[in-house]
Amino acid sequence: MPPVAIVDTSIFCNVLDIPHMNGERENVIGQLKEFLENGTTLLLPMAAVYETGNHIAQLSDGSNRRRFAQKFVEEVNKAITGKAPWQVMQVPSMEEIGEWLSEFPDSAMRGAGIGDLSIIKEWEKFTRKVPDRRVFIWSLDRDLQGYNHGP
Repeated sequence: MPPVAIVDTSIFCNVLDIPHMNGERENVIGQLKEFLENGTTLLLPMAAVYETGNHIAQLSDGSNRRRFAQKFVEEVNKAITGKAPWQVMQVPSMEEIGEWLSEFPDSAMRGAGIGDLSIIKEWEKFTRKVPDRRVFIWSLDRDLQGYNHGP
């Protein structure tokens, strides 16, 4: 079965070519092509959607801010409607958010924010859901790169 990649903010920002967050774009686009060729399922967690939107809102150039906000909306809408190479993961339940919050103080002490923690928790949930498939977090962040499960 093809692998499953959970797409981190660092990857999504490079794909969208967001200024100052696109330093690995060529490499990321090359990896994306490889993943698509081998049938990798790409999942976009809500944390990556929120964080990417925040990065766009913080762009200093107003025309860039508008342009990338529109591009972001288009790409997320494509993901929701199945017209993008990835699909948006479900919004977490209140129970899941409660579990994340209970673990957040320890996560914060390791330097991992709530966004990274939520992506890790989504990875854990998905590895339980499809234990016979490779499930990994596709990220440029060293702290998230080690999350890789399966054959």
